[in-house]
Amino acid sequence: MLTPFVCFTASTMAAMDVAKQVLIGADYSHKDLAGATFNLSNLREANLSGSDLHGASLYGAKLQDADLSNTDLREATLDSAVLIGTNLRNAVLEGAFAFNTRFTNVVITGADFTDVPMRADQIKSLCGVADGTNPVTGRDTRESLGCN
Repeated sequence: MLTPFVCFTASTMAAMDVAKQVLIGADYSHKDLAGATFNLSNLREANLSGSDLHGASLYGAKLQDADLSNTDLREATLDSAVLIGTNLRNAVLEGAFAFNTRFTNVVITGADFTDVPMRADQIKSLCGVADGTNPVTGRDTRESLGCN
């Protein structure tokens, strides 16, 4: 009996479900991961730069020192995720859900946080380091956070 040849393409990865996995240092850069599920996964030091994570679920994910620069995180679920030392440079988070997300020592230069619900203490902390303009949306990082 012949075994069918399976080819994983970028569109195949979009439905990927790697919830509750240890993915330390994994390289998912420049991939189509729209709608993917990374719930409760350990993505410490993972490279997701330049990827399409539109509508992806990263609920409770550990993203310490991960690279999310230039990612499309529109309408993604980041609730209860831990972002410590995470690079969000030029990321688009428009409409993402991040109410209980922990942002500590993150790089957010050029990130767009338009319509992202977050706790007031996290917004205040992010406003302290916010700068730049997102190259995709043209929005100012400080304005997208509602900084004064």
